[in-house]
Amino acid sequence: MSNDTQRSTDAGESGDQTTGSTDGFDSMLPGVRRRDFMKAGAAAGGLSGLAGCTSLLSEDDVQGTASASGVDNSVPPGEHDEYYAILSGGQAGDVRVYGLPSMRELIRIPVFNPDASRGYGFDDESKQMLEDAGGYTWGDTHHPRISQTDGDYDGRFAYVNDKANGRMARIDLTYFETDAIVDIPNQQGTHGACAQLPDTDLIFGVGEFRTPIPNDGTGDLEDPDSYGSVLAAIDPESMNVEWEVLIDGNMDNGDGSKEGRYFFTSAYNTEEAATESGMTRADRDDVKAFDIPRIEAAVEAGEYETINEVPVVDGRKDSPLNQGDEPIVTYIPTPKSPHGVSVTPDNKYAIISGKLDPTASIIEIDKIDEVDDPADAIVGQPKLGLGPLHTAYDGRGHAYTTLFIDSQVVKWDIEEAVEAEARSESPVIEKIDVHYNPGHLIASESYTEDPAGDWLVSLNKLSKDRFLPVGPQHPENDQLIYIGDDENGMELVKDSPAQAEPHDASICHKSKIDPKATYDPEDLELDYTAEGEETMERVGDDRVEIEMYSTRNHYGFQEMVVQEGDEIEMQVTNIETTSDMLHSVAIPEHDVHMRLAPQETRKATFTADEPGVYWIYCAHFCSALHLEMRSRLIVKPEE
Repeated sequence: MSNDTQRSTDAGESGDQTTGSTDGFDSMLPGVRRRDFMKAGAAAGGLSGLAGCTSLLSEDDVQGTASASGVDNSVPPGEHDEYYAILSGGQAGDVRVYGLPSMRELIRIPVFNPDASRGYGFDDESKQMLEDAGGYTWGDTHHPRISQTDGDYDGRFAYVNDKANGRMARIDLTYFETDAIVDIPNQQGTHGACAQLPDTDLIFGVGEFRTPIPNDGTGDLEDPDSYGSVLAAIDPESMNVEWEVLIDGNMDNGDGSKEGRYFFTSAYNTEEAATESGMTRADRDDVKAFDIPRIEAAVEAGEYETINEVPVVDGRKDSPLNQGDEPIVTYIPTPKSPHGVSVTPDNKYAIISGKLDPTASIIEIDKIDEVDDPADAIVGQPKLGLGPLHTAYDGRGHAYTTLFIDSQVVKWDIEEAVEAEARSESPVIEKIDVHYNPGHLIASESYTEDPAGDWLVSLNKLSKDRFLPVGPQHPENDQLIYIGDDENGMELVKDSPAQAEPHDASICHKSKIDPKATYDPEDLELDYTAEGEETMERVGDDRVEIEMYSTRNHYGFQEMVVQEGDEIEMQVTNIETTSDMLHSVAIPEHDVHMRLAPQETRKATFTADEPGVYWIYCAHFCSALHLEMRSRLIVKPEE
């Protein structure tokens, strides 16, 4: 294909081309995985829409493949998708789980906000977790990242940040639920959430907002020069903050090198101002390259200040730790207000998008330690279009960058950009219109060392005329694009509306995540209560402890009698062994809603502060006698 810039036909027209099916790629050729098939085709001179491989496939097989003449993302009823996509939920405080390529929403996982549909924030454990993590009433999820081992997704955990309140959360992918949250000290606005690779040894929270540190009113609150922001390193197992690095300016997004040495953050506000006009005066801002082994050596040597019980290492430009030829943080100047940063799958480059400049800057990672001037580590700067923000990869040497102002995704050749003159457009292969103003984008397994190179999702900030009108607040638009055919180009396949305001995503092959169909009681801290083991015991004068079970179509106790003012501790086990047979314990007047998956045990503690009869019912439809599944909480007046 020529390197001349190409634009697709209107995305609405190309989105109507849907023939064939993409399900079943893994069985196209015996012993050949989908990604290997795609790469083999590309290496042989490009895939002519996969239909050109008819000498290898039967006619029936060809009808089930994707092609440039009409890519189909449909997945037939009863069939499963090829990928899990874990997407941020924005101010909903959750993450969304899609199946790809169907773009069907499978589930929403509450993280920073209570969610009655999951009983999250209503049982003792999740309620206490949210309280211990600051007790905020809302959160803003941005950047979900899946844990890796040896540079590939291992399906154990996902991590996601809270941009609003400076928190980081861990999601257990065995059960697809949040199991830990940390409120990060000394940090407001945790923008990035990224792992130290290849083995997820640390999770990094990228602090955006500059504040006094410590922010306790003791410093000069009105002088922005006295503020600072920090990068926080979090232990992925304990979820404790291990150390932080204080830097100059603001930080934005981040990504780690694949071998574990560097962590990169994009940045803005080199001026360290407090207003928009002040933050955009300079022509250059500094991308930060954090040298993790050197930082950890400084912590080990005690070269830090403890602030709010966390070791804080001084990584500012004039810090003694940044003098000499072994700085802990290298400041690399790029055009003003760079936004997204991501490391290429081969760990050769870190690519930073210009945002206010039409270029992306390509930093050669091995040169950072070799050059005298950090700017000399920049080995390429292609001109991509207006408003470049974020970049993903297909594993075939191509980068894909969102153009916020142009409302496009641009595909370009990385090595050609390194060889070309700065600000050249020759590395651009093609562009496709998206609707509208894309922010993040993600390609299949793009954050790993071996991207799949077939699907890409553009997360667009505006949808305008793409969906039925629903009032002044329009949905946002996640658009699925097929990128597996280098000869015929990118093809828009589907629009998918999203509640405002999501940001980023990760896409993982289904073979790497192995959720459990029922709970393993040994994974829970609470004791299992089987049928016949239910107990109700008064402890002291004003406390009642209840342990019971739930099953179709009843609870372990048909009624429970307590006194006004009693504190009730109610622990319930769903003793079902059939998968997907959920029950719940709903006591609305006492703000209790425990959702119980099969073999799961939950506990809720509340005060019976008003006499009366309170029906306990199951809010998950479970059988023909669902409506009859009741129990009574009888609260007798205080004598």
